[in-house]
Amino acid sequence: MSNSQKPKSRPFRANSGKPGGSGPRSEGPPRGGDGPGAGRRGRGKPSAADGNRAPRPERDPEGRQPRSNASQIGLSDQGGRSGWKPRQQGPRSFAGEDAAYPLASSELIPPAGEASRRRPPQEGGYTEPQRLHKVLAAAGVGSRREIEEWIVAGLISVNGEPADVGQKVGPGDRVRINGKLMPIRFAPRVPRVLLYHKPEGEIVSRDDPEGRPTVFDRLPVLRKGRWIAVGRLDFNTSGLLLFVNDGDLANKLMHPRYELDREYAVRILGELDEAQREALLQGIELEDGLAKFNTLLDAGGEGANHWYRVTLSEGRNREVRRMFEALGLTVSRLMRVRYGPIQLPSRLKRGMWEDLAVEEVCRLAGLPKPVGPASKPRRPQSTRPRR
Repeated sequence: MSNSQKPKSRPFRANSGKPGGSGPRSEGPPRGGDGPGAGRRGRGKPSAADGNRAPRPERDPEGRQPRSNASQIGLSDQGGRSGWKPRQQGPRSFAGEDAAYPLASSELIPPAGEASRRRPPQEGGYTEPQRLHKVLAAAGVGSRREIEEWIVAGLISVNGEPADVGQKVGPGDRVRINGKLMPIRFAPRVPRVLLYHKPEGEIVSRDDPEGRPTVFDRLPVLRKGRWIAVGRLDFNTSGLLLFVNDGDLANKLMHPRYELDREYAVRILGELDEAQREALLQGIELEDGLAKFNTLLDAGGEGANHWYRVTLSEGRNREVRRMFEALGLTVSRLMRVRYGPIQLPSRLKRGMWEDLAVEEVCRLAGLPKPVGPASKPRRPQSTRPRR
């Protein structure tokens, strides 16, 4: 069919009456045949005479389409189907006109409860100082851009002083918006504790003038901070050595007032008699003061060598060796097997390290148990010395 033979488009005209009435299309059968099943265009469709088709919405006298339900879902009709925008809320504020920090523009503060619906509240706390706008946005106060505008407008204060853009806040800071204190949760930072099985032939020092290998050469690299050795072990002493990345926890583990037991397995040439055993338990005077064992147990042995298990509550330089040497005994092997509540795992071979589980770290540091699934300790790992 050529363009000249195509029917011209006709303007749409609404029905002027009800189905079956005296309108322009109310008379006669539907187009396509004389019956309900005649023709392809009318197959399966009800006719106007059946009364099942809903009436078309009538146009208003000016010829505009009926209003949509945009206002019922929080959108305003902006003169067309493609121009809908969110409805603008009226200006509100968190506090009254007599607040400590009056509002420069009340439109900056969202209505009460709206921000909490827009963003879920923060479930857990932070472990380190964070930027102010990030903390408030996570707490559901508003978006980061809005909070930055409030900071510029002087609506937010930290510890009584106007806040700055990019400022960080910590657990001890008091943040107020328009004079209202904002509850910000900061969770305690859980330190990292490393168990290391030190072999003989390594020194517990970062720098050695003699160039001997150090225990720090085998430890994993920290992104922040540094490893702190909890106590020391002699160059020829092996066993459990703890490393932490928190100074307070290291002081708690090493200070004598906490009286954490150190347990050693000692192998000597020969055996102790009763007098020597009593002297080691009652105390032996050394160059730096009196030293004694808390416990002394016989662990057996074969031939000239004999094993003993000893515990003491301090860690002076070469203290165990010097105590036996004061009685004329030679220590041929010394190994630390326990430090406080932490035992040297049998799976941890010499030169290997592993992380202590988070639950045990919290118990050791006196921190609350973390919320969430229990973390499993990492498998022992061996690292070649860094050159």
